[in-house]
Amino acid sequence: MTADRKNQIHSLLKGLETGDEEAVKVVNESKYIQHNPQTQEGSEGLAALFKRLSKTSPRVNIVRIFEDGDFVFAHTEYDFANSNIGFEIFRFEDGRAVEHWDNIQRRKGPNTSGHTMVDGQTSINDLDLTEENRALVKSYVENILINRQLDRFSDYISDDYTQHNPQLTDGLLAQFKALKETFNDSYAIHYKCNHRLLAEGNFVLSVSEGFIRDKHTSFFDLFRIFEGKLVEHWDTIETIPARKEWKNDNGKF
Repeated sequence: MTADRKNQIHSLLKGLETGDEEAVKVVNESKYIQHNPQTQEGSEGLAALFKRLSKTSPRVNIVRIFEDGDFVFAHTEYDFANSNIGFEIFRFEDGRAVEHWDNIQRRKGPNTSGHTMVDGQTSINDLDLTEENRALVKSYVENILINRQLDRFSDYISDDYTQHNPQLTDGLLAQFKALKETFNDSYAIHYKCNHRLLAEGNFVLSVSEGFIRDKHTSFFDLFRIFEGKLVEHWDTIETIPARKEWKNDNGKF
């Protein structure tokens, strides 16, 4: 695994700041599939779009960036008209990016433990444990978040769990209490299905679909794993627009 694709996506995202036409050449626009339902495909070339956006003095910071097979995924900070946190996923084919997913949330916090939505560990370790860690997160999402088997909660979460969600706080007991309260209110937050798990070493990104109250919602959850337990968590939560409001037909997932 090389850093080339990561560098290309890093340059692409930073190109929003600079309007760099070279940065967008990593994208094969003739094949590009856009899964952001609020972005219209084919209306404007990326080079022209980036040049136009750069005039608004945006700021982009790539906090973490990972590679998993044909996918590169990044954890990012955006300061445009508003300050947002996002996850970006790109799929490569024949050396170029051909598909894109994202999940953006307005920046909030820090939380009561003092953590922001992006601070914390960034070092990628334990590459030999990538598949084991992916399987751990798959099991956690399915058994705990979707099927709500709280009796198994301590099988997954470290006592020293670090939480970056702006509404939550650190520690195993705090996570258990928050989930129990959520599950007792059956409509508060409901994970319905998991669409994708991307992993590199000790980091795994879970892409899930569900509801908050009656609002169709996408949940992107990034976990750091250490010694077989989830030890750190970041997320973004985004309401999915009603189908009639979509600007492309590709779907969020």
